Formats: sequence, C-alpha cells, structure tokens
Amino acid sequence: MENEIKKILVVDDEERIRRLLKMYLEREGYQVDEAEDGEEGLKLALSEEYEVILLDLMMPGKDGLEVCKDLRAKKSTPVIMLTAKGEELSRIHGFEAGTDDYIVKPFSPREVVLRVKALLRRSNSSTIMNSSNRSKDMIEFPHLMIDNDAHRVLADNKEVNLTPKEYELLLFLAKSPDKVFDREELLKEVWKYEFFGDLRTVDTHVKRLREKLSKVSTDAAKMIVTVWGVGYKFEISQT
Repeated sequence: MENEIKKILVVDDEERIRRLLKMYLEREGYQVDEAEDGEEGLKLALSEEYEVILLDLMMPGKDGLEVCKDLRAKKSTPVIMLTAKGEELSRIHGFEAGTDDYIVKPFSPREVVLRVKALLRRSNSSTIMNSSNRSKDMIEFPHLMIDNDAHRVLADNKEVNLTPKEYELLLFLAKSPDKVFDREELLKEVWKYEFFGDLRTVDTHVKRLREKLSKVSTDAAKMIVTVWGVGYKFEISQT
C-alpha cells in the first residue's frame, strides 16, 4: 500500500499551468489528471478518488469557489486553491468554501509540490501509524468522540463530515483541553509552515468547524471556545 501511486487532479483553464504542474508532480511519482473547466473538474472529483485537488479560483463558467462548495457537499478531498488574487477577501471566501490551502499566482511549481506533500503527509500520517497498532486511538468527551484510527468524528453519536484541515484543528485542540492557543501557534502547529501572518485562516476554519458541529450537536460546538484577544481553546462540556 505504501508504494501505491497517489492521484492528483489539476483543474485550471490555462493549459500552460496544467502542463507545468503535471510535469513537476509526475516527476515526484504522482499520477495527474487534468480538467480545463469547473464542470469537468467537479465531474472528475466526484467520480474518481484523488488524494489532493489543485483548483483554480478564476475560471469561466463554474469557478473554483462553486466547485469547492459542490464538492464539499459530498466529499472531503483536500483542496489547494490556485488564485491570481492575493487579496485577503479572496482567501477568506476560499476557506469558507472548504479550501484547505491556497497558493497565489504566479507561484513556484516547487512550492506547489511541497504544499501537496505536506497536505498528504498530514492526511495520511495517522493511517500509516495506526495500521500496525492494534490499540484504539480514541478521544472521548461528553457529546464528542474522535476516532483517530478511522479519522471519524461523532457528535452526540452522529458522524460529522470534516475536511482534513478541520479535523486536524479539532484534534489538536481536543488533545489539550482547557489550554488556550493563540492564532500564530495554531497556524504553526496545524498548518506546519509559515502562513505569511494570515491569522484569519484560523478564524474561518474555527467558524466552519463550529457550524458543522452545531448542525448535529450544539453542545459539541460550544466546546470550541473563543478567548477574546488571545485565540481559542477546547473546553470540556459539563452537561
């Protein structure tokens, strides 16, 4: 299983960018599929199993935000958004749509490869570790259970569908109940690389995480607490 070729989907209306990314990713041993518009990209993303999707934000017809929102309704495949817009608002909209990461054009293909590898490493690390470990890696609280072996989250016994980044954020907070983490620390520990001071990344992920939890359990959602002027903590519910 360790030598299994990992599939990546590149969705971009610029053929030059698709070819460049395909060339660099294939050099690293990945299998790369291409789509030149959002409709084709979404069709492939829903019908095939990909490890990562590289998704252009600005495309004619269905843009990257629409594709990501439609994909998130059915799958949690990690998504890296490619955008020519560096403005904060574009990034925030991307994260709210369910993006795990973003890269601003023009970019270095090597940076894209490093981001892909980092995302895959985080998504697969617990699966690899636990495949030879028979003990259950489980965190349980009133109203919330995290099964790290299966990468599953249950709130009041109902499964919550989280993206890899949302899951990592929840797991990191839950491993240190009542400890307050500032945004810089969360960016460093959960995202694993410098994020150019974009602290709103944390806020948008916390917001989405709370929204998803609250749909099945308001008690579970309340466990992620904002400490004003500092950051966030995971507070164990007493109810």
